[in-house]
Amino acid sequence: MSRTAEQVRVWRGPAILAFGFRPFFFGAAVWAALAMAFWVPMLSGALTLPTAFDPVSWHAHEFLFGFLSAVIAGFLLTAVPNWTGRPPIVGWALGGLFALWVVGRIAVGFSLMLPPLLVAVADLAMPVALGLLIAREIVAGKNWRNLVVLGMLVAFTTANALFHWQAASGDYAPQGYGLRLGLGTGVMMIAVIGGRVVPSFTRNWLVKRGDGRLPTPPMQRFDKAALLALLTALLLWVVLPAHPVSGGALIGAGLAHIGRLARWAGDRTWPEPLVFVLHVAYAFVPLGSLAVGIEILWPGTFGTAAAQHLWMAGAIGGMSLAVMTRATLGHTGQPLTAGAATVGIYIAMMFAVLARVGAGVWPYEAAWLNMVAGLGWIAAFGGFVLIYGPLLLRLPPGKRSEG
Repeated sequence: MSRTAEQVRVWRGPAILAFGFRPFFFGAAVWAALAMAFWVPMLSGALTLPTAFDPVSWHAHEFLFGFLSAVIAGFLLTAVPNWTGRPPIVGWALGGLFALWVVGRIAVGFSLMLPPLLVAVADLAMPVALGLLIAREIVAGKNWRNLVVLGMLVAFTTANALFHWQAASGDYAPQGYGLRLGLGTGVMMIAVIGGRVVPSFTRNWLVKRGDGRLPTPPMQRFDKAALLALLTALLLWVVLPAHPVSGGALIGAGLAHIGRLARWAGDRTWPEPLVFVLHVAYAFVPLGSLAVGIEILWPGTFGTAAAQHLWMAGAIGGMSLAVMTRATLGHTGQPLTAGAATVGIYIAMMFAVLARVGAGVWPYEAAWLNMVAGLGWIAAFGGFVLIYGPLLLRLPPGKRSEG
C-alpha cells in the first residue's frame, strides 16, 4: 500500500476517478439496484425493455456479466498496484474504461435496435481492455504469481462471449455453456482470491484482539486440494450439467470447502461484522456447491435456479458487498468497522438470498418470495450507494490522491 501511495499520480480532476474502486464499485452498486428495480416488474409482465434478450436471459446476463464485471474491475484496479508495486490507473484513462462498461450496459439494454455483433463487441470492450491492462501490469511488475487471476478474467470474458453467441443463435442462454462457465469462474475467483484475503483479514483483526485461535495460513496443502476439487467439479458441471458424476463431484467439493472455511476461525469474528461477513459470504461457495450437486442427483429438491442462486446471490452478491464496503472504508481512511447502517445492508443481502432460495423450495409461494428477494437486493446495494456513495464521490479534505 505505501509503495503504491508513493507512486500514485496526483489527480486533480473528479474524485471518482482518483482510484479504480471508486467508479466501478459505485457503478456496480447503482446498476445492481437499478437492474433489480427493472427485473421485479419484468417478472409480472408490467415492464418490457427494448433488449433482444428474453427477460430471463437479460436478468442472468446483467447480474452476472454486467454487475460482476464492474466489481471485478474495481477490485483488480485497486489490488494489482499493491501486487506489482506499480502506480494505479487513474484519471481519464480510468474514466474511459468505466465509460466502456456503461456503453456495454446501454448496448445490451437496447439490443433490440442493434446488430447482435455490435452489442457483443460493445459489451466485451471493457473486460477485454481490462484484461490487457492487467496483463501489462503483471508482466511489467514480474508478478507471475497472479497470472492465475488474469487467466480467470480471460475465462470470464470468454463466457460472456459464449453467452452472446448462444443468445444470438436462438438458444436459451441462461441454461447454456456461457452462463455456467461465467458462474463457475466467478465462484472460482472467490475461492482463490477469497482464500487469500479472508484468513489474512481475519488474522489481522484477531491479533489486535489478543491471544486465541488464529486462522490456518492460506494456501496450505489442504487448500490446494480443495481448490483442485472445486475446479474439477465446476468444469464437469459446465460440460455435463445433469450428469451424476458432476453432482457427486460438486458435493465432494462443497464438503472440502466447508472444511477449508472451518480452518479460518470465522466463529471468533462475529463481534466485527466487517470481518464476519467475509466468512458468511464465502460459506455460500460450499453451500451452493452442495445444493447444485444435490439438485443434479435428486431433481426438484431446490430447483435448479434456486440452487444456483446460492452462488449467484449468496457467494457473488454477498462477497461483492463485503469487499466493496471494506475496500471503500480502507481506501478512504475510515475506521475498519461496520456501523449499524452497514450491518443493515448485510442483513438485507442475506434476506434476499434466503427469499430467492425459498422461492425455489416452495414454488407456490414464489411470487411474494421473489418480491422479497428483489426488495432485499435493492435495499442492500441501494443502501451501499447511500452510505458509501459520499465516500466514493469525494476525497477527504486536503487529500489529492490515494494509495
